[in-house]
Amino acid sequence: MALSNNDIIKKLRVALKLRDVDIIEILALVDYEIAKSELGAFFRNEDHPKYVELQDQILRNFLNGLVIYKRGTMEERGKTRPMPKKRAENVRKERKESFDEPKKQSPRVSGDVSSRSAKDKYGRKS
Repeated sequence: MALSNNDIIKKLRVALKLRDVDIIEILALVDYEIAKSELGAFFRNEDHPKYVELQDQILRNFLNGLVIYKRGTMEERGKTRPMPKKRAENVRKERKESFDEPKKQSPRVSGDVSSRSAKDKYGRKS
């Protein structure tokens, strides 16, 4: 069974924790105005008398607005400066070093470490 446009927008709404006001704002980003009551009709059960099927155009506008809402416009994204080459190399080195370092193991038993008896490499008490 294929998902309807209403199902898609319902699932996106839940997954992204969007409220009606957020969806109206997202649609406004692509110059599409919608009333809160009209939006509520899309989220009703199919059996409800005021249920309205979501048109492709509205879903398309919502998805385009969602991209802008999450990422920003192309103009805004183009204004960010690229990281200087030397800084980028330093960041890569730091990341590599952090992965290369052996991880320190913490004691498995909580409490004072000095109170436990020392063991040799075979697990025998010394």
